[in-house]
Amino acid sequence: MTFDELGLSPKVLAAVEATGYTTPTPIQAQAIPHVLAKRDVLGIAQTGTGKTASFTLPMLTRLETGRPRARMPRTLILEPTRELAAQVEESFNRYGVNHKLSVALLIGGLSFGDQDAKLTRGVDVLIATPGRLLDHFERGRLLMTGIEILVIDEADRMLDMGFIPDIERICKLIPPARQTLFFSATMPPEIQRLVSQFLKDPVKIEVAKPSSTSATIAQNLIACSSDQTEKRDVLRRAIRTEENFKNAIVFCNRKRDIGTLHRSLQKHGFKAVALHGDMDQRARMQALDQFKTGEAELLVASDVAARGLDIPAVSHVFNYDVPIHAEDYVHRIGRTGRAGLSGTSITLVAPSDKRYLSAIEKLIGQDISWKGAPTAASAAPSRTDDEPRQKERNKKRVARPAPVKAKEEKSVAKDRPRSHRPRNEDDAPTPVGMGDHIPQFLLKPVRFKNA
Repeated sequence: MTFDELGLSPKVLAAVEATGYTTPTPIQAQAIPHVLAKRDVLGIAQTGTGKTASFTLPMLTRLETGRPRARMPRTLILEPTRELAAQVEESFNRYGVNHKLSVALLIGGLSFGDQDAKLTRGVDVLIATPGRLLDHFERGRLLMTGIEILVIDEADRMLDMGFIPDIERICKLIPPARQTLFFSATMPPEIQRLVSQFLKDPVKIEVAKPSSTSATIAQNLIACSSDQTEKRDVLRRAIRTEENFKNAIVFCNRKRDIGTLHRSLQKHGFKAVALHGDMDQRARMQALDQFKTGEAELLVASDVAARGLDIPAVSHVFNYDVPIHAEDYVHRIGRTGRAGLSGTSITLVAPSDKRYLSAIEKLIGQDISWKGAPTAASAAPSRTDDEPRQKERNKKRVARPAPVKAKEEKSVAKDRPRSHRPRNEDDAPTPVGMGDHIPQFLLKPVRFKNA
């Protein structure tokens, strides 16, 4: 099948041909005709299979007729992160090169004034994160009564990240006659019941097993210590010894570890940049640009870079930390092996990560192979891990005084005032109230005012 058979307009087909694509991916081949037919769609496909084009291309075809009105966008695309929203904007600009459509991006970190100016002129495609979208609405700068198509991208992440109240509120502000499109790499069972609230008689398109990983990605595990210094050393050796290494995204679970690891990699001669949610938008986009252009070979990131980011030809993904949520593993390693290219993922596994690793292997339905001798390190804490902890416990331990003989203890107790004796001494009865001791403030005379 080719793109010519999907019903797309000549302008869109010309833009697709200019990018070099000739054959649609399975999710594109199945979803595009239904979107053009104005059906609600629930699309489930593993990451890196072209879900963005599955709604971008048919939306461009449908938007060729009609024009927007001031502050009333015609279509709305909700994204969980700023980076993913910016990437979708790039996709519309690339495939909409032959169109005169206006695209606006509403994300945090950018000027409200510039965004408001675009809304005032009228917008065909509005791409937004839920928080910034509602900020503009509450300021009275945006009306959503003209929206014809609603797209919720990375639906599982949007719902799982606590956006449920925002999404429910946004859906109530949009006309019920809209067309709704859900696209996601995973759709956990507990999220399925929420889909019925947003979609009407949807066409379910599932081109891969939910939460499956791409066959083009070689997955490996490396045993390591829980000690951070040793763990960073294992990571550096793994990077240096990998064959066909071009660039890599290194994922950490905690933001504070990103800074430490980033500085460590730079200190040892690697060209590395960092990316996490606490960075301002300018710094985040600069880090991504440096990595995309090849100026940096390593991108040390949190899970903000795990969802939907399309960075061409990433050769490796390193999980410095095993993800706590098994679904995040699927998204992380999906940054490599995209568009039919081969890729490699390597996960560092400390002794405490055993339960997380088991959950991942259960989710993807396969055992991940080890590089080296791993099983002992992954099953129980190693001696190397125990020694620092034991030393730390020894430092905190305080030397206990030598035991006092029973006769000496009794004689010391008899010399003490009764009220000051310890409660656990056998020869001292437990005092009632304050015992024989009366605080001085109770002995002060009290003066009463004359009635």
